[in-house]
Amino acid sequence: MKVGIVGAGMVGSSAGYALAILGIASDIVFVDRNEALAVAQAEDISHAVPFVSATTVLAGGYADLAGAGVVIIAAGVSQKPGEGRLELLERNAAVFRDVVTQVLKAAPKAILLIASNPVDIMTQIATRLSGLPAQRVIGSGTILDTARFRSLVGRHLGIAPQSVHAYVLGEHGDSEVLAWSNARAGSVALRSFADQVGKPLTEATRGAIDDGVRNAAYKIINGKGSTYYGIGAGLARIVKAIAHDERDVLSVSIVTPRVGDVTDVALSVPRIVGAGGVAADLFPQLDEAEFAALNHSASLLKERVETVKLG
Repeated sequence: MKVGIVGAGMVGSSAGYALAILGIASDIVFVDRNEALAVAQAEDISHAVPFVSATTVLAGGYADLAGAGVVIIAAGVSQKPGEGRLELLERNAAVFRDVVTQVLKAAPKAILLIASNPVDIMTQIATRLSGLPAQRVIGSGTILDTARFRSLVGRHLGIAPQSVHAYVLGEHGDSEVLAWSNARAGSVALRSFADQVGKPLTEATRGAIDDGVRNAAYKIINGKGSTYYGIGAGLARIVKAIAHDERDVLSVSIVTPRVGDVTDVALSVPRIVGAGGVAADLFPQLDEAEFAALNHSASLLKERVETVKLG
């Protein structure tokens, strides 16, 4: 599959590197308003390819996206230290007005994969601008938050994070919901597993994990300016599910008809992802507090996105 990447900054280039190293894409095309940056990223990544895969990596213009099955949109301005994701909204919405039009002119059959923050709102904006069905405009959503959740739980329990089955729901941001009530390790309920291995999930432990997941981005941004490796790998994982029609269950964001009391809002729940994009939504069983928190997250996102005028 040919994959386009609009935005050759750290997130876009990390996604391209992961796609090339894993051999997921046959061709990768970088597009950026800074042509020299796009060329540099394509050249640098292409020099790693001979060690691991046969992916062709090039830089070009929007016209070179023709035939792409997926186009990752990582264009926009970066999150500043101390800046919330929602504060990026107005600055990035303007960028998308042009990008989405140009992408679909070149690759009208592509699935759009949104990585720009605030990702849930940018996913909803891209859906409106494109006129595409919701299942073909996918935000990376909480795929990275879910990976962080599983990593920290696995570290506490002393097991591989791949053996932890747990999801972060709602916004990729401050109102996200860690779904503890249905989390499992292997086939065992998480709390029971923790007790059996002598590493109980106390309130203090859960609080520390929650804080580690919820504030990971801010910690990384304060340390090195931005986050990119984790989300780059997450984007590659979504593309893999589409390219190979894997029908994997991933926590990604699309415009969702109803979440609690809220209608028509983009956020993350577990979803089946395959060749056509999102094939189905899967709403997990939540306890009362988690359901209320998810409804609150949906309400905040809906309120914010309704302030955006697309013209």
